[in-house]
Amino acid sequence: MTKGIVLLAAGGTGGHLFPAEALAHELKAGGWSVHLVTDSRAERFAGKFPADEIHVVPSATIGSKNPISVAKSLFTLWKGIRVARKLMARLKPKVVVGFGGYPTVPPLLAATGMGIPSMIHEQNAVMGRANKALAARVKAIAGGFLPETGGQYSEKTVTTGNPVRPAVLEAANIAYEASTDGEFRLVVFGGSQGAQFFSKAIPSAIAALESADRARLKITQQARPEDRDEVVRTYADLAIPAEVSPFFSDMAERIGRAHLIISRSGASTVSEVSVIGRPSVLVPYPYALDHDQAANAAALASGGGAKVIAQSELSTERLASIVSKAMHDPSGMAAMAANARKAGKPDAARLLALMVEAIAGGKTIAQFKGERP
Repeated sequence: MTKGIVLLAAGGTGGHLFPAEALAHELKAGGWSVHLVTDSRAERFAGKFPADEIHVVPSATIGSKNPISVAKSLFTLWKGIRVARKLMARLKPKVVVGFGGYPTVPPLLAATGMGIPSMIHEQNAVMGRANKALAARVKAIAGGFLPETGGQYSEKTVTTGNPVRPAVLEAANIAYEASTDGEFRLVVFGGSQGAQFFSKAIPSAIAALESADRARLKITQQARPEDRDEVVRTYADLAIPAEVSPFFSDMAERIGRAHLIISRSGASTVSEVSVIGRPSVLVPYPYALDHDQAANAAALASGGGAKVIAQSELSTERLASIVSKAMHDPSGMAAMAANARKAGKPDAARLLALMVEAIAGGKTIAQFKGERP
């Protein structure tokens, strides 16, 4: 017998699904049944998501100015809301929690319209479009970086941090050991957006290193399927051991074993790198809406836990210089790793689970703020 059903809604990318997955583990351990609403993109992550059932509800984003495209999107959203209402009526969830992305819109609109307690979690320092559209309707907002004072919805916002998966918490147990003159493990990833730039920039920068530095390198790099062969070929020509793939199921462990991370600065990335505690060079995706990645990166860099460089400023020579300096500055890397770890919030999933239970139990967000640990 469970406490009831918690329905989680998340877009089908890792940035939305990973914090939802972390919360799901916490809720399941606390005796709740968990269901997930998402889209077909989530299939590659679904194997590790601890949901009793996964539901796909029609949804669409309204990003085009074409009247026909807008009409089609609105019709799809209308269908999605109808499907979501039927799902709510059948499951009778105690609470519905959205994690951003357009697939969250129909279930959250259905839930708020039916009077079902609902809340959203915003991973970024700047609220995304889906969450922004839902913020006024939900009872509570949890934020990875959102402030509890001064914002538009600060009275119902709790800064929980971003929940991280069990694999990340496990990787956080690996102590950082700076590389002095031996193997130097570099991990590069770009998330669902922006990996293309790294597929060209990183191999070029590595080729510009001194041969003695190249001989120390061992690289893990995420690359799009269409870029993978070229990246593999470049590293093979340089005689550098490298694993290149569009997706690594064990990325948390790879981050834990890394001496340096080069990545985009999506909310989940920044949160996971800080919880594990690894030095990083963050290159915000320049085309991100509202420049949320730049704000996320700044939050970690402000405490000395990362170096942030705009993509427009990252020439081959500068990137090669950054990697070379990192390889020859073990004390600096160790200090950055320690600062990153200080910024991490490993208990975010527990705090978010307590918040979910409070909303499911009919408590106001003001009551929760007064009682939280």
